[in-house]
Amino acid sequence: MKLLGSVRSHKKISEKIMKLLFVLSTAVLIISMLCAFLPVHNEAGLYDKVLRLHVLANSDSEEDQALKLKVRDAVIATVTPLVSGLSSLDEVKTTMENSLELVRSAALDVITAEGKSYDVAVTLDREDYPTKKYESVCFPAGEYLSLRVMIGAAEGQNWWCVLFPPLCVNTAAPENQLIEAGFTGSQVKILTECENPRYVLKFRILEWISSLGEH
Repeated sequence: MKLLGSVRSHKKISEKIMKLLFVLSTAVLIISMLCAFLPVHNEAGLYDKVLRLHVLANSDSEEDQALKLKVRDAVIATVTPLVSGLSSLDEVKTTMENSLELVRSAALDVITAEGKSYDVAVTLDREDYPTKKYESVCFPAGEYLSLRVMIGAAEGQNWWCVLFPPLCVNTAAPENQLIEAGFTGSQVKILTECENPRYVLKFRILEWISSLGEH
């Protein structure tokens, strides 16, 4: 009887060990699979390679919204030549810091020509953006360097685009523009293959990581 009890005891221990090994191996497998989708440092760094444009209208009136678009066009026409040929966000940031009054003047010229007396405030700072798709390129929600142009009371609907790389005016061959702006191959894939299930997951993980910094 003692021998039988000993055998049963060893059997139970063996079963527990087997269950533990199964749980551990399953956990290792899941972690390994997840790691394949987790963004590495240089992928998460895509937030530090983009200059966004954020134009806010005075109000939601039809007139003010139309004015917002004209101001947008003037700002893009002013900024695009300034950042053309630059290869890093640091260069872009320095250039824009020295050009804020130029951007403001371009916006004011449009407003005056349209017979309005709104003032304009222009800032360059980091700002939270929602997920946004521009034709074949997607940018995940998160904090980006932002050129913010506020018309009058700035209480109307806003408008976004990407000034660097210059996707506001040219979305042709976006992969080439992204590479020229210093994006890595993995970053380009995330931005341009955002409808691919693999990259949809990375896109969402990037957004989740970015949201952690807000708390």
